[in-house]
Order: sequence, then structure tokens, then C-alpha cells
Amino acid sequence: MVASKRLKGLLILSALVLAALTFGFWPRAVPVETAEAARRPLAITVEEEARTRVKERYVVHAPVAGLMRRIDLEVGDAAPLGAVIASLDPTLPAVLDPRGRAEAEARVAAARAELERREAGARQAEAEAQLAASEFTRIEGLLGRGLVSQREFDQAQASLRAREAGKRAADSAVDVGRYELEAARAVLRYTAGAEGGRPVGTVALRSPVDGVVLKLHQESAGVVSAGQPLIEVGDPAGLEVECEVLSRDAVRIAPGGRVLLERWGGDTPLEGVVRLVEPTGFTKISALGVEEQRVRVIVDITSPPAEWQRLGDGYRVEARFVVWERQDVLTVPTSALFRRDGGHAVFVVERGRARVRTVVPGHGSGLLTEIAEGIAAGERVVVHPGESVADGVRVRRFRENGTHADFTVE
Repeated sequence: MVASKRLKGLLILSALVLAALTFGFWPRAVPVETAEAARRPLAITVEEEARTRVKERYVVHAPVAGLMRRIDLEVGDAAPLGAVIASLDPTLPAVLDPRGRAEAEARVAAARAELERREAGARQAEAEAQLAASEFTRIEGLLGRGLVSQREFDQAQASLRAREAGKRAADSAVDVGRYELEAARAVLRYTAGAEGGRPVGTVALRSPVDGVVLKLHQESAGVVSAGQPLIEVGDPAGLEVECEVLSRDAVRIAPGGRVLLERWGGDTPLEGVVRLVEPTGFTKISALGVEEQRVRVIVDITSPPAEWQRLGDGYRVEARFVVWERQDVLTVPTSALFRRDGGHAVFVVERGRARVRTVVPGHGSGLLTEIAEGIAAGERVVVHPGESVADGVRVRRFRENGTHADFTVE
């Protein structure tokens, strides 16, 4: 009796151990994350940082060297068409030191003496011309009465012309002497230390466009050289976007393409269109020190100006160039795809088990991939399949409620 009870207990214990072992080694469903294959809009984009700039900006340069007066305008101030935005005065002459002043005074004295000498010569030439005129008049009268020869008359006439020419030359020499004296006096009169009002000959620089001041290259008064940039003006209402993209992405961007301008500070993205893809690239060093070939792309903003009137010149935006777009495409998450036998496949959940399905992918946007063949809309695929997921394995998925999910058996 005791032996039968002991045997019965051993049998029960063995059954419990066998049940525990069976439960422990029984294949369990693999927890997976799934997503639905659905038809949705799909767009392939190229994203790059960009900045705004005024379409037509004008840099006003100094046309001649001179002394620029202080510019009273500030960045953002209105610059109406034709308004004076800068003024240039002639540069001041050099300051005379004692030696230079003494030399200048000596030149004035020398010029005054030379003028007096030339005036004396002019008086002498005038007297000689008067004498020659009287002699010519006398001989002309004698010639009419036959008292002098034709040769004597010709000599008197030539002498008169020579004396008159000498008088004109002497008068011109007097004028030159006056100018030289005035030039010598100007060295003393117009010096940096001389008293006087504002210099004459001011050059007024006017705004070439009805806009605002964008940049001041020089604000304080000072000497400027010919061709030196002084101020930039432009119309901020005419903005465009300049973006530098990698050359391999630039070949996919075409003029007229759609562009979304995001993270510019507004609530909604702005619409734009590609106006120009520059035909030449340039080398730029990235933040990681890598040489990159980049191309400038110019974008026109097509959204109503009222939506982006707070944007200004040089503001940062993010440009998303749409290089391919469809509104109704069968897609799955890109993370559901994996390579298999030289092609692509996904795990489709069928009656609680993962089944391998070969698919033909199309365009991809990074997060989503178009499926051309191999799957139908509404089927669920395994996202991020791990090594534990294989064909025919029982799976259970997260309940997709947007929070930490519970498990439910498929």
C-alpha cells in the first residue's frame, strides 16, 4: 500500500517535470513590430541648408578718390530711388611744415618777379608795335607819291606784322605769369591747416534702386580710394533662396522643380520653384574636413509675400527639393526590406506566422519604399526583422497605439 502511494507520487512528480520541460522548450512566438503596406503619397527629395538673399543688390562704389562724409544711414533704413546716400569731398592737401612753407613763399616771390619782367616786356613790345605802325603809315603815304620803292614798303609792312606778333606773344607771356603766380599762391592758400568753409566740388552718391540699406562697408568719415565699396542697397521684397548642394544631387535637380522651404520660422513650409542650377561647381571643405564638390541652386519663392514678409536677407532656411513625386503609391517602410538571393524580400505576417515574400522595390525616400510587385495593399510586414525571425516562425506584434505597446497574438 505504501509502495503504491510512493509510485503514484513519483509518477505525478515525473509528469510535472515533463510538463515543465515541455513548456520551457516549446517554441514561443517572436515579438515583432509590424506595419501595413498601404497606398500613400511618396516623394523623393534632396535636403540641404540654404539662405535667403536679395535678388537685385547694388554695391555703391566711390567713383573717385576723396574724403567721404559720415554716412548717417543704418542697415534697414529706406533708400529711395535717387536719394543721396553718401557724399564725397575732395581730399585735403598736405600740411606745410616750416621748410615747405618757406619754399612755397619763395616760389610766390619768384612768380611775382617773373610776372613783372613779362609785363615790362609786354610794354616794350607794345611801344615797338606802335612805332612800326607809324612807320608803315608814313611809308605807305610816300609810296603813293612815288617817293619810296616797293621793296621799302614791303619791309615796313613785314616789320609791322612782326611787332604786332611780338606784342601778342608778350601779352600771352603776361597771362602765363599771372597763372603761375596764382598757382604758387594756391599752395599757401589751400592747405590742411588753412581756415575756410566746406570744400567745393562735392560728389553726391545716389541710390540706384527704391529699397533699403543692406550693408555698410564704411560708415565713418574717412579717405576712400576710387572703386572702394561704400554701401549696399536692395529691395528686400524681392527675395530668392541660394542653396549649395552636392554635385551628385544637383544632376537630379532641374529648373522648374518644386521646392519646400522649411524651418524658416513660420508655421507652414513655403513653396518655391527652382530657377537656376548653375553650370559650374566649386570645391568646399565640409565641417568634417572632407572636400566636396558643390553646385549653387537658386530658388524663387512662390508663396504669397504676406506669408514670408518677416524674412530678410541672409536668413537660414532648409530647402527640400522634390526630384520625384507620386500621390498614390504602394509603399512599405524601408526597414522592412532585406536582401535575399540577389533580390529583395520582406516578411509578411500570415495567420500568426512570418512568411518570406520576394518583392520588387521601386523608388525610395529613405523611410518609405515603393513596392512594384510582390505584395498587396493591406498586408502587414515585419519592420526591422531580427535573426530570430525566419520563414514560418510564429510571431506576435506590438499593439500599435503610439505608446509603449503590449503584445497580442496574431
